[in-house]
Amino acid sequence: MGDLIHTWPALTDLAHHRPDVTVSWLAEEGFADIPGLHPLVSRTIPIAWRRWRKALFKAATWREIAALRHTLAATRWELVLDAQGLLKSAIPGRWANGPLAGYDRASIREPLASRFYERRYAVSRKLSAIERNRQLFGAAFGYRPEGAPVFGIRCGERLPWLPAGDYAVLLHATSRDSKLWPEAHWIALAQALQRQGLAIVIPWGSAAERERAQRLAAVIPGALLAPRMTLREAAAMLGHAAAVIGVDTGLTHLANALDVPLVAIYTDTDPALTGVVETARAANIGRVGEIPAVDAVLALLARVRGA
Repeated sequence: MGDLIHTWPALTDLAHHRPDVTVSWLAEEGFADIPGLHPLVSRTIPIAWRRWRKALFKAATWREIAALRHTLAATRWELVLDAQGLLKSAIPGRWANGPLAGYDRASIREPLASRFYERRYAVSRKLSAIERNRQLFGAAFGYRPEGAPVFGIRCGERLPWLPAGDYAVLLHATSRDSKLWPEAHWIALAQALQRQGLAIVIPWGSAAERERAQRLAAVIPGALLAPRMTLREAAAMLGHAAAVIGVDTGLTHLANALDVPLVAIYTDTDPALTGVVETARAANIGRVGEIPAVDAVLALLARVRGA
């Protein structure tokens, strides 16, 4: 999800410099709701690499692959741009009926993928993921990105099950245990936010995340355990929040894109490379091997909420 979200500012740049361009986006089927949140995206084409690789010897898998190849080849594309820089994105890029472009060998995450491109562009690997995407799009379409990144997305209407007043969302779940924040910290944080008059909303995705969410909700009086949501619904939940606190996960970056008061907590990754875009309303805290204290998170949240 993060790779998709980190591409939105590049689309905003593109819409400004090339308003004549319309974009179709090839995205993993589980994240197919994400691209269309940006107004420049007219069509999302789902791909099922995660599911296919677990069933490569099934005939149904290869029928689906053939159908996708047909879909990509049926349109004559002005440009096919691989912003992910991986073999799993370069290969379907070759299936499309148009020139394929991407990072050059020195700039890319998987150097072998650059061999699939007809056009290659140098972009510093020292830049953040968002700036790398902006530079790649600018090089491919012939303009120079300028200014702060603008995500340019829409959150949708407030969901009917959300609290009537102001609420904070606790994004406690992430892909690796090493990136989690201790449950005791979440409980203390939630209690402090309730004293400030904020209702607490605790979302979840997988079964394991639901178990953690249930444990937290059970010991945080009045906390609302969110129902299962689509990503579009998650965007609406986040976009109307008075505060969002999250670990290193896709929904934290989605909150950043929606410009809500946000503190992103890092314990096992480098926020300089993968952190949220820091603004007056969003800030990173922590680093590899560090567990940020509750008081420090609260102080940072007070700052971004006051902006």
